[in-house]
Amino acid sequence: MTEFTYNKTKLPSRHVTEGPERAPHRSYLYAMGLTKAQIHQPLVGVASCWNEAAPCNISLMRQAQAVKKGVSAAGGTPREFCTITVTDGIAMGHQGMKSSLASREVIADSVELTMRGHSYDALVGLAGCDKSLPGMMMAMVRLNVPSVFIYGGSILPGTWRGQQITVQDVFEAVGKHSVGALDDQSLEEIEQAACPSAGACGAQFTANTMATVSEAIGLALPYSAGAPAPYEIRDSFCMTAGEMVMELIAKNIRPRDIVTRKALENAAVVVAASGGSTNAALHLPAIAHECGIDFDLFDVAEIFRKTPYIADLKPGGKYVAKDMFEVGGIPLLMKTLLDHGYMHGDCMTVTGRTMAENLANVKWNPNQDVVRPANNPITVTGGVVGLKGNLAPEGAIVKIAGMAQDKLAFTGPARCFDSEELCFEAVKNKQYKEGEVLVIRYEGPRGGPGMREMLATTAALYGQGMGDKVALITDGRFSGATRGFCVGHVGPEAAVCGPIALIRDGDIIELNAVTGVLNVRLTDAELEARRKDWKPRETDYQSGALWKYAQQVGSARDGAVTHPGGKAEKHVYADI
Repeated sequence: MTEFTYNKTKLPSRHVTEGPERAPHRSYLYAMGLTKAQIHQPLVGVASCWNEAAPCNISLMRQAQAVKKGVSAAGGTPREFCTITVTDGIAMGHQGMKSSLASREVIADSVELTMRGHSYDALVGLAGCDKSLPGMMMAMVRLNVPSVFIYGGSILPGTWRGQQITVQDVFEAVGKHSVGALDDQSLEEIEQAACPSAGACGAQFTANTMATVSEAIGLALPYSAGAPAPYEIRDSFCMTAGEMVMELIAKNIRPRDIVTRKALENAAVVVAASGGSTNAALHLPAIAHECGIDFDLFDVAEIFRKTPYIADLKPGGKYVAKDMFEVGGIPLLMKTLLDHGYMHGDCMTVTGRTMAENLANVKWNPNQDVVRPANNPITVTGGVVGLKGNLAPEGAIVKIAGMAQDKLAFTGPARCFDSEELCFEAVKNKQYKEGEVLVIRYEGPRGGPGMREMLATTAALYGQGMGDKVALITDGRFSGATRGFCVGHVGPEAAVCGPIALIRDGDIIELNAVTGVLNVRLTDAELEARRKDWKPRETDYQSGALWKYAQQVGSARDGAVTHPGGKAEKHVYADI
């Protein structure tokens, strides 16, 4: 390992370790067994989203120990701490999902406060579940101390009666069970087989989408995001991350040197190319906001529009993250995109080299069909597209990966529900008609509050065999596991009198993922007349964290963020 020298007079930890007046602070560090030499080395925060809530997070504490070894080996002093995670799979389908998106802000805020309070010099962040990945990356660019991101890794696929299954199949099995297409024993067998190991959901749902982003945006080491959680190679990635963050301190390479406008565009490219989660259209603007970069839903959607869909991953395709890792990983995906002009090669990464330099020795693997060459895509339009129209002036987003080309337009009468529960009950009891557009509203960031995901409802539709016979639009979100014509992030949301609040049963809604249109057949005058009769709705969250979130949160178009961001900064933590 290369030896580096560090000038503590320019690092934040000088405020707690240097000079006679810091003797009380040092006494606390001695109390934890640190030596004099360790106290005067750079202090590196090792932030983990470990908890016992779900398999996505359960391996993070073990991986954090490998990170700490790497930091120590390279002349740093690691200081481990944990933050929260809300796991979407367990929060899904009930009031708990209102906590999910809000947890992203709490994760970023809690990492910021811990780093600020103890004056750590650098950050290695480990995350496993959906919102913890963007939350950790948001903290990195907000603090702007040298940082490396580590994904905990994906779960292994399950097997049931000879076929590969994921948690998506369990959600869809509930729909089959509700119409008598699956018996109790089969449902129990599926639930017990779907998730056989530690790790985050295995398909290109939100966790794996944002893990792919972590490499494409330059904050994660090459290949590190693809290795499944149970694979022992994860420890070597974690050890290397600990060593690499020390090199970044020595070279003074910071997250905002890495997360530039071009890097954000690279991140959007890999989302579309991999048929990733629509939630990336919320998280990329939020990460950009921390840097003071303007990059909203429409910017993301424009990248999606011109990016080919090339990775045949579930839920739209055949494979899971483990399969892509074993044929060449995320670098294989990025290499073909770079070679065909879809990515910027000159972006700096945490290796201290550019993206093009990282990918220079990656060879195309012709003996696989998980990733297509970028000039021979599954579809020429990305797996995720943006929509806009008089029903969504601030935009909306739909995942089309796996949808047939003749299913990319849908027109039908609205069937309105003022909460997810009301819609789920109607679906469960088959109280809806083929050809309808189901509208779920008052589920936006402010109106929910919390912008819930609707996987329970969309999976039940698929389980009933109706997934491509109805469409669904919402000012809430969809899980990365959602498939079918399901449009989320409709803005402005109903709670602020967006047009979605004014829709009535029977209004004709037009959706077109080819032309990017989301309209309702009403004139501006008709919408304005209805607006005069609209009254705001009060949620039953009038205190606590969700009330606080609802007061602060902004539009989904800008990432549903809760503070003014990089543009309003008077100082950056790394420079204190």
